[in-house]
Amino acid sequence: MTIDKQFMESELIEPNLRVLALMPHPDDIEILCAGTLIRLRDLGYEIHMATMTAGDKGSAVLNKIEIANIRRAEARKGAETIGAVSYECLEFQDLEIVFDNDARRRVASLFRRVNPGIVFTTPPLDYMFDHEITSKLVRDACFNASCKNYETDGDAPATSEIPYLFYSDPISGHDLFGEQSRLDGVVDISAQMEQKAAALACHDSQRSWLLKQHGIDDYMEQMKRWGELRGGLIGVAYGEGFTRHLGHPHPTDDILDGVLQNVINR
Repeated sequence: MTIDKQFMESELIEPNLRVLALMPHPDDIEILCAGTLIRLRDLGYEIHMATMTAGDKGSAVLNKIEIANIRRAEARKGAETIGAVSYECLEFQDLEIVFDNDARRRVASLFRRVNPGIVFTTPPLDYMFDHEITSKLVRDACFNASCKNYETDGDAPATSEIPYLFYSDPISGHDLFGEQSRLDGVVDISAQMEQKAAALACHDSQRSWLLKQHGIDDYMEQMKRWGELRGGLIGVAYGEGFTRHLGHPHPTDDILDGVLQNVINR
């Protein structure tokens, strides 16, 4: 299956069976929520994946255009591995995502094209501003995209409902002061870990960047270790943790618990 940014299949799927994962950079989705996406896909949900940037600053060797081309291709391959029907890059620049009206309209436009019933993004408090601002833009689009008179690019109509919104774990699972971050529930992804790891392995250029920039050379093992820690909270091999957005006007029932049936809340 070829992954691109066409959404024609979406017209055949009810909004509440359509899932959008929008995170800042290529590989964030694979690290933070791929196992849950695979589980939802296996239950008949239509999975859409998008990143704010193409990872244009993620190289110590290649220029921005060269590395962005590589990382877009890696992201498409990762999306295919997960079983998504689409992948799109919104073409923001690494370290330059801002919360302004242009960015708000661009993200809301994506929401109108996908019309998701469930949304995953990064948490409001995280280790870098690309993650935090993306979180705010996604929350903003959940509401704005449903307002008929809110103008965005393209001719997609306003979304039909306010979606469920889930925030992933922050990187390392703690806030800016080292305190454990809020966590509403953990999804058992033990049976999906092999496929999740295969999707993350598509991002080979990111491993090289982390080795050069941060001295990290256990990219895959760090992901697995974190999955083991979260899984340990509910007595399984691997897990992914999430926090629900419960503010008005989002739905407040725990759809992941209802659909997957083994999300165990803390």
